[in-house]
Amino acid sequence: MNHRTRILLAVGVTVVLFLGVQLGSLALVEPFHESERQAVENPDDPTNSVVYFGIILVATAFMLVTFKYDAEWLIKALILGVSVMLAWFVFAELVPSVVTVGSINVLAALGAGAVGAGLLFYPEWYVIDSTGVVMGAGAAALFGISFGLLPAILLLAVLAIYDAISVYRTEHMLDLAEGVMDLKIPVVLVIPTSLSFSYLESGSTDGVLDGEADSSAAEADATSDSSTDTDTDDAAAGAAGSDAEADAGALERDALFIGLGDAVIPTILVASAAYFLEVEPIAVPGLSLNVPALGALVGTIAGLLVLMHMVLKGKPHAGLPLLNGGAIGGYLLGAVASGLSLATALGL
Repeated sequence: MNHRTRILLAVGVTVVLFLGVQLGSLALVEPFHESERQAVENPDDPTNSVVYFGIILVATAFMLVTFKYDAEWLIKALILGVSVMLAWFVFAELVPSVVTVGSINVLAALGAGAVGAGLLFYPEWYVIDSTGVVMGAGAAALFGISFGLLPAILLLAVLAIYDAISVYRTEHMLDLAEGVMDLKIPVVLVIPTSLSFSYLESGSTDGVLDGEADSSAAEADATSDSSTDTDTDDAAAGAAGSDAEADAGALERDALFIGLGDAVIPTILVASAAYFLEVEPIAVPGLSLNVPALGALVGTIAGLLVLMHMVLKGKPHAGLPLLNGGAIGGYLLGAVASGLSLATALGL
């Protein structure tokens, strides 16, 4: 199998992982609603987005400080704790209560404990990816039912702008992404392009496609995820030579990495559209789905494909402008196709 074929397969796996987060969140919307897991009293309050963005800034600063003073264990402990908590939220809804102790679903609790143990003792790429999909689906569903349409759109727009600034101007996500990669925690999705690849034995940022750090901090502090991304390996390749040389380096990677927040943040709008819009649902067993939510889902995947095409050319790119832009554009098209006015679609 040549390098280009392996990269194309890796791109396909990345799309599947994104779909896992998106479809998982749609499967959790109704169960989370019934369990009253909505995180705010008024989901239509646009200041919710401002508060959440402030949490992201504080969390980013916290991570930078911990890396500066070699206290990375704090981040790892925080992320492991959040991973177990989100896994519990998900498993408690989806795993049948075959065995219970009091009100606790024993199988769900064991599953959440297994997630924590796997991440602590054997964080290989398939453990990271499977945990990331579970965490991402849970976080997106939680925030999808907690952010009304206007707050969700505002959040996506603000984070897209912040992502661009942090990648193209301040570039502080380069250091953050490298530090997070060393911790082997589920803030990235790892997509091998070689059967011999081992995440446990790999370097920190070798083959980074889209390293995302501030999203992991937000997830730790807000039981969710957010997004900015960088590409240290591609940046080095681009600085070293021509686009053709950088492209060759990209195709020879053993793995690609993309931030988990890049999957979670646009999926918030997918879940929000499915939950808040009163339009005719699409009959898909086990999923809360309508045309606007489907539009946001398809738009996100379209943005992902464009992003991966651009990054594999050998230069760093901010992910959320494309991903969030695709989600918002697809959502609005789906809303209009459903007979809604733009004002209604925007939550005005």
